[in-house]
Amino acid sequence: MAIELYVFPPSPRSFKVLAVANHLGLDYEVKLVDFRNRSHRSAEYAALNPNMRIPTLKHGDYVLWESNAIQQYLAVQRPDSPLLPKDEKARIDITRWQFWDVAHWDPQCAVFVFENVVKPTWMGINEPDQAALAKAEELFQRAASVLNAQLLGKTYVTGNTLTLADFCLGSVMNVSAAARFPLEPHPEIRRWYKTLQALPAWQKTLTQSAEMLRT
Repeated sequence: MAIELYVFPPSPRSFKVLAVANHLGLDYEVKLVDFRNRSHRSAEYAALNPNMRIPTLKHGDYVLWESNAIQQYLAVQRPDSPLLPKDEKARIDITRWQFWDVAHWDPQCAVFVFENVVKPTWMGINEPDQAALAKAEELFQRAASVLNAQLLGKTYVTGNTLTLADFCLGSVMNVSAAARFPLEPHPEIRRWYKTLQALPAWQKTLTQSAEMLRT
């Protein structure tokens, strides 16, 4: 039975689960939840995800929401994959970075995405809230400094092995240029993202996402 992934391609949270599924070579079916026609607000979708957010996973009768939890579920379908290793401390370290994403990285990135991408693209508002951006930049720099320091001397977030932490934290970087992330002081983040971009699964997911938007 194929896993069903309910996603909206422009969303970094959708990208992260699709990229993990592609990297693992899982059998899955895409269910497009198109924000443009507000299908995420439908009663049918709300029955799956009461938050009416994306992504959502459905595997048989099992339903799971929250992108980082979905990443872990996908990874355990391939128990020998290093994305979520069996070693307890290594797994907890990856989970730590997934929690850090929710608490520190994603919220600040989201402000830049909303103000510089979502507003002009989807809402027709061409003037960002400069006060919101100024506040977000202070907190962004604090978080980015932590991530940049963590990446020093490492290929990936937790070491020299690709893990869920990289897919989790790196997905939002796809919109970093359009969202105008202030990344100039953080060369390790820029170097790391180029490494992620070169991954076959990353490229496949970017192409897949663009094709879904055109349908």
